[in-house]
Parts: sequence; C-alpha cells; structure tokens
Amino acid sequence: MPSAKVMLNGKVLAESNETIVIEGSHYFPPDSINQEFFAENDRSTTCHWKGVASYFDVAADGKEALSAAWTYHDPSKAAERIKNYVAFYGHQVEIDS
Repeated sequence: MPSAKVMLNGKVLAESNETIVIEGSHYFPPDSINQEFFAENDRSTTCHWKGVASYFDVAADGKEALSAAWTYHDPSKAAERIKNYVAFYGHQVEIDS
C-alpha cells in the first residue's frame, strides 16, 4: 500500500503506509491522524459517487489551513472502504508520498 506523510508548519498531521489512493488523493486511516491539529467545520460538498464530504480546518504552531482536509462519514457503497479516512489538499499542506 502507498506510504505518505502530511505536514503543516513542521508538524506531522498524518502518516501511514496504509493509505488508499483515489483520484490522486491519499486517504489516511483514522488512526493515523493526529487529532490535536484538526477541527471539523461546517463545510460540506457532494461527490457524485462518494457521497457527502465533511471538512476539517487544520492548525499547527500558529499556521492555519482552512478546509484543508476532508472525510466521508457516511460514504456511498462504492466508497465504503474510505469511510472516515482523511484526505488533504496539497496546496495547503505538505504531502510527501
């Protein structure tokens, strides 16, 4: 499985060798996320095949990235394997894969 690490301002937000890559994004298992840096916000979007995505703001040592990460709490059957996995926007955080 692909290995990847996500950082913001020198802090590790997520790291795993068990990510799932879908449409070019690494989805990190829930237990690989450093929750101390995450705050779920009110934003949501809908993917035609994955379902409704919920978003997180991330912050580390004074640097904040709004809606930089997302997850599917209740994905469609086609996307069930990424339920509660977290993906990131690479333009807001550093992704090393």
